[in-house]
Amino acid sequence: MPKVKTKSGAKKRFALTGTGKVKRKHAFKSHILTKKTTKQKRGLTHTGLVSSADMSRVRQMLNF
Repeated sequence: MPKVKTKSGAKKRFALTGTGKVKRKHAFKSHILTKKTTKQKRGLTHTGLVSSADMSRVRQMLNF
């Protein structure tokens, strides 16, 4: 049987925590930052967790 490969885009965007949750980065932080306020940009800096609604899809992409 062939090996099951992970989605290469997903493995670049998500990381697993020690307790099994999936970390993600916020969107809207890569370009056109001049019109965004400092508070907005600072809030987008911190990583978040994948919501429970999306967890099954993300786990399927990462083969967990």
